[in-house]
Amino acid sequence: MTRILLVEDDRSISHVITAALHAEGWKVDSCDSIAERDRLLSGSSYHLMMTDVMLSDGDGIVTLSKIQNMYPDMPVIILSAQNTLDTAVRASETGAFEYFPKPFDLDDLVSAASQAVKRSRQGSDDAEDTGIIGDKLPLVGRSAAMQDVYRMITRVLRNDLSVLILGESGTGKELVADAIHHLGHRREGPFVAVNMAAIPSELIESELFGHEKGAFTGAISQYIGKFEQADGGTLFLDEIGDMPMQAQTRLLRALQSGRINRIGGKRDIALDVRIVCATNKIFSDLIAAGDFREDLYYRINVVPITLPPLRERRDDIDSLTDHFIALAAGEGLPRRTLDKGARALMKHQYWRGNVRELKNLIYRIAVFSRDEIVTANVISPFLQELENGEQVESPSDFSSSLKNFLKNTSPGSGQVYVKALAAFEIPLLRHALEQHRGNQVKTAEYLGINRNTLRKKLTYYHIHMQDVR
Repeated sequence: MTRILLVEDDRSISHVITAALHAEGWKVDSCDSIAERDRLLSGSSYHLMMTDVMLSDGDGIVTLSKIQNMYPDMPVIILSAQNTLDTAVRASETGAFEYFPKPFDLDDLVSAASQAVKRSRQGSDDAEDTGIIGDKLPLVGRSAAMQDVYRMITRVLRNDLSVLILGESGTGKELVADAIHHLGHRREGPFVAVNMAAIPSELIESELFGHEKGAFTGAISQYIGKFEQADGGTLFLDEIGDMPMQAQTRLLRALQSGRINRIGGKRDIALDVRIVCATNKIFSDLIAAGDFREDLYYRINVVPITLPPLRERRDDIDSLTDHFIALAAGEGLPRRTLDKGARALMKHQYWRGNVRELKNLIYRIAVFSRDEIVTANVISPFLQELENGEQVESPSDFSSSLKNFLKNTSPGSGQVYVKALAAFEIPLLRHALEQHRGNQVKTAEYLGINRNTLRKKLTYYHIHMQDVR
């Protein structure tokens, strides 16, 4: 019979998990402390252990190395309410079979348990140790959306699979690339970042692959490109969607062969480089327009990680705010404290610029606000500055805007319904399209309408894709 050890000090969670595992026909022994866990392990053998992190008598992760040395064929699933990137990485570094932040999907947990039990019965090699991480982690947030990001990051730390990071500008794509490198097994090697959009198209090949002296007019000396600079480490290609087609061809050849040739060079150079790419563009559109090679897309998109916009992770705004307040203070700016009213206003902001926009706001408040305690009245002008920029009206604003529309419409004007519908359907369509980065299928599902209906509305209102990005 399959035997599972559950170490969980929350009785309600323990009861629910035990019932679900019993339903699979498995025997479950449960306890709520490290001491009791060790006693049970010494007297019985188990096919799987599930353990919480914070227990009454200590940290469940700290002692896992000892447990795994004693029971190398017993997989471990870690459960935790301490749902930060730190916890996810610590779980990964112990060689845990899986990590589930609370609250978790019970069906997913049972499915993972089934796979772990199968592996336990077949036997497995010890997981590779990736070393000890530092205290300074780049990503902040405990929302469910960020938990998915953390789990994806931990799954690529021990391998060299190509990663494509997707997300709007300002969501933290370079921070994810940085985490993949500095928390992974290549951490001792260089991390080289290149922004494709910041380099003139005619210079990109030279910047990436280097050149020999005299290779072209102005090449007065040899230049070692970013690929060679990143040898043994990670090359981060930001805004990969802006790479010219000729450079794409050269990049594809380098990825396929593991070799590069400097411009004007006579020999290939073998390199050991991990590639991480990022973009805020929609690849299906780029490929359809002939602006991006489809074969290169499949080469770089082995593991996609999608970063949610800040408006889809509003629960993280408080922790991000505190993080940026501390950063600003560490750089010598006055430390400000935002009260509940100010924080409530911030959670209703649209945040077109995402986390970057939030950071800039906090720094601006630190510099220009005269009040140590920032209230709703103090922060409103700063938020209004953001509102005054071009911004799609968010659905939460529609109700008050509709009242103003009707108030300013004369009773005898006629066609009030048609005009009101157009006044609010247009920003709604724009908002939905932007939220789904121009993907019409997802936009139609989000709005609850047929895709053909969406297309007709876009045509009727003359809304074009380039207008909503």
